[in-house]
Formats: sequence, structure tokens, C-alpha cells
Amino acid sequence: MNPVLIVTGASRGIGAATAALAAARGYAVTVNYSRGRADAEAVAGHIVAEGGRALAVQADVAAEDDVKRLFDDTEAAFGPVTGLVNNAGFTGHI
Repeated sequence: MNPVLIVTGASRGIGAATAALAAARGYAVTVNYSRGRADAEAVAGHIVAEGGRALAVQADVAAEDDVKRLFDDTEAAFGPVTGLVNNAGFTGHI
């Protein structure tokens, strides 16, 4: 089975670095973001350019329907999810 990882909050910072490292170690990675589509797509694009498999998916992890769609989209693209890095968060005001 191929390892499949969802990294929440992966459009920048620690989440982006985690997604890139996981991809380098053979994981198919879903780069989750709430906002920052361009950043998330850049992270996924970098992974693909390096020979990995990646998908950027917008989902607010505080919304149950979004989380379900995040997992559904990941499974449709890569197969069953085998890991999750729950990195999403925010500082300050939204």
C-alpha cells in the first residue's frame, strides 16, 4: 500500500515543510489550506516537480463537511489515507 498523508495548514511554514519532507520520503500528500490557495498550489506544485504526488485541497478543518470532503478528495486521488498531520491553526484575528 502506498502511504497517503493529509497535512492540514500546509500552505506555508511548518505545514509546507512537513508536506515536502513527507513527499520526499514517498508519501502522496494532500496539502490542505483554508485560505492561501496560491501558496498551497505552489507547495503541491513543488512536490510534483520533484517527482512526488500532491494535491492542494481547500477545507476549513473547523467545519465537519469540509473535513469529510478533504478526506474524500484525498482518497479519490491517492487511495486510503494512512496518516494525518494536524497542523492547522491561526494567530491573531481572522
